[in-house]
Amino acid sequence: MLKFEDLEEKQLSTEKIFDGVILHVSKDKVQLPNGHTSEREYISHMGAVGIVPLTDDGKIILERQFRYPLHDVITEIPAGKLDGPDEPRLEAARRELLEETGITADEWIDLGEYHPAAAYCSEKLTLYLARGLHMGDQKLDTDEFLNIFTVPFEDAIEDVYNGTITDGKSISAIMRAAVYTGYLRRKQNV
Repeated sequence: MLKFEDLEEKQLSTEKIFDGVILHVSKDKVQLPNGHTSEREYISHMGAVGIVPLTDDGKIILERQFRYPLHDVITEIPAGKLDGPDEPRLEAARRELLEETGITADEWIDLGEYHPAAAYCSEKLTLYLARGLHMGDQKLDTDEFLNIFTVPFEDAIEDVYNGTITDGKSISAIMRAAVYTGYLRRKQNV
């Protein structure tokens, strides 16, 4: 049986295939744990954050946004990419929540990391629960168009279960927030 440390693949060479604004595509030649070689194509991404804004009366703020690769409008939590590789993730979460929703929060709870496509992308999202919300005006980027709305937390969880919410970061963040707040334990005891 392979030990954890015996699973690492070692980079032998790298070739840049595409260098975009957000995505950077590479093809590497790697040495496998058994000594053979193979190729790995992957996307490098700076990283992002996602936020579950929870109101005092048990509602969460969600967004509807057109996602070009899907050619559809989907429901998501507020989220966004880091402005730079060294930007503190909590700072990015505060910025994105304010920009997309106009909301600031008194309390920020780190819900952990999420890798949306670890097989081919380095993107890592840090997920947060935001409470003690203060409503304000959106500060959307000039190329950003989205609608925000509130739903009872229970309805958002049901939308995860029934497949209405299909966005991976949103599913992960909503369910983690449900566990953190104890909602799922309370619901199971009913």
